[in-house]
Amino acid sequence: MSSILEETKFIMKKYNIRASKRLGQNFLIDENVVETIVDCSNINEEDLVIEIGPGLGTLTSKLVEKAGKVICIELDSKMITILKDRFLLYKNFEVINDDVLKVDLKSLIKEEKANGKIKKAKIVANLPYYITTPIIMKLLEEELDLESITIMIQKEVADRLVAIPGDKNTGAITYTVYYYASSEKILEVPNTSFIPEPEVTSEVIKLNIRKEPVVKTQNKEKLFKIIKCAFMQKRKTLVNSLYNAKILQDKKQGIEILKKLNIDENVRPEELTIEQFENISKNL
Repeated sequence: MSSILEETKFIMKKYNIRASKRLGQNFLIDENVVETIVDCSNINEEDLVIEIGPGLGTLTSKLVEKAGKVICIELDSKMITILKDRFLLYKNFEVINDDVLKVDLKSLIKEEKANGKIKKAKIVANLPYYITTPIIMKLLEEELDLESITIMIQKEVADRLVAIPGDKNTGAITYTVYYYASSEKILEVPNTSFIPEPEVTSEVIKLNIRKEPVVKTQNKEKLFKIIKCAFMQKRKTLVNSLYNAKILQDKKQGIEILKKLNIDENVRPEELTIEQFENISKNL
């Protein structure tokens, strides 16, 4: 750990940098975690890697050695100077100073693949915790031409993302992730692996994008609207949640649909599989 720690302290001192609380910055100083993230990403010279929130470039320094190209997307202009200085001599490095939620990633990937050298695109990132969910939703819902997403995020969120629908950690986002990707937990990361130390434990997870969605749906927008509404009042039964969200005309309609599908009328949203939600969607 010490070499990355010393390097981080040196860079922070040289550029007079403090971690921004507003941008959720915690700098990774654990060599083992960095190596694990890079190893499980399976990167080679035919890959485009998009790194979101590279910060001081700790992870970037390993990625540029393996990938065909690394494009970093960084919101903090102070970090841009550091990254440009640090990777000045790398021909396969590019940095974009912008909010990732505003970047047209689809066009970016298409452009890089058009050059012929790049065959696959992968996301690798230590995501800022305050904006994890919107970023993941963007990466999945835009149906980008991605092979995989390897990210370090807050453990509590990670557990929801990698759950199988119906598990105790199931949330609305669980179904979205499961629809688009198969997921795996890679490594739990204690808060001592960062400076400053966050208050939470982190986890590295990998999402392997499916070639085909896990369930054939007649209307994807409708399916996910129903799931979202079902989880708005998680303590309630599914029928109550969907009635309160005005998805059902009345509770009787909901009970009849569940009866037809052999589902208990008192079922809670988190107990359902994605296939059951699709069947409910078809019947509404």
